[in-house]
Amino acid sequence: MTVQILNYRTEGPASAPPLLLGPSLGTSYALWDKVAPELSVTHRVVRWDLPGHGGSAAGLIGPGATVGDLADLVLALADSLGIERFAYAGVSLGGAVGLQLAVDHPERVESLAVICSSAHFNGAKAWEERAERVRREGLAWLVESANARWFSGDFTVPELVRDHAEADPEGYAACCDALAAFDLRDRLGEISARTLLIAGRDDPATPPAQLREIADAVPGAALVEIPGASHLAPAQCPEAVLTALRAHLDGGAKRGMAVRREVLGDAHVDRAQDRQTPFTARFQDFISRYAWGEIWTDPTLTRRERSMITLTALVAHGHYDELAMHVRAARRNGLTPEEIGAVLLQTAVYCGVPAANSAFATAQRVLAEEDE
Repeated sequence: MTVQILNYRTEGPASAPPLLLGPSLGTSYALWDKVAPELSVTHRVVRWDLPGHGGSAAGLIGPGATVGDLADLVLALADSLGIERFAYAGVSLGGAVGLQLAVDHPERVESLAVICSSAHFNGAKAWEERAERVRREGLAWLVESANARWFSGDFTVPELVRDHAEADPEGYAACCDALAAFDLRDRLGEISARTLLIAGRDDPATPPAQLREIADAVPGAALVEIPGASHLAPAQCPEAVLTALRAHLDGGAKRGMAVRREVLGDAHVDRAQDRQTPFTARFQDFISRYAWGEIWTDPTLTRRERSMITLTALVAHGHYDELAMHVRAARRNGLTPEEIGAVLLQTAVYCGVPAANSAFATAQRVLAEEDE
């Protein structure tokens, strides 16, 4: 039996860090048309459609749906693409999905950006009434006011208005049910992912005060307000949204660079940076972002333990120049010369005596240099 998943579009290198982009109610992944291609230079971008919107089947959710149901659909999509941990950014209902993912599945969310959204959407009554009327009359009455609800001034995006008109009423109404039931205000303090809030200063649906409420409750969260932006900021002010998202998403590389310097030392990292060329720049970014920003910062293992594993792996593969660097790193991470010797002795058993012989020679030289 084939399991249906959300309709989606991917952009960017398959090996790049994954970034999931969620849409607003009434739109499709076209909401991200002016932003996703730029983000795909450094990320594997996956943008998706809500049930009953764009190419997603309305039957993926039904009456009484919750934002948690939508979050489960996003996780199923990520699983189908082999994506375990990801950065996430979402607008309005898409932002609410991101908040739900961050509180219920913190191990999956690397970072979070919530755009023109809220931890609640002003109570259930208005959404219940909207859902009931959409089921009874369809969407024509709502499409007429789309520009006023979504954009400031005379700005419009005809493709998004068309998406609104073509949305399935049942799928749209089920999404309204999800908004009616949504309220995460008492759980915002549980969010551990790096979090950015982006507010449209002219947004009547989710005004800046609602984003500020989230920023005040989520530990370490940052808030950016975009002048001239209404509810669909990525469509109306894409450059401002891009600037904020790029700075936020770079946090992994910055954190990784800090850890890299702590473990390997400023002198080594400075030399690596000085040798960097346009040809090697993406590889250096990959090292800082993934190896140091994700693996070495994972609290499951201590840095001492990671040093011992790294020494063993380098001996096994005969990478003795790298071994010298990581003997120095092991000392910074608290290993004594005796402990380093014990690790290398273990490699003699499992990696071979010749490999361990070369490793001992390399380590002895490095330790002697440190003593001097």
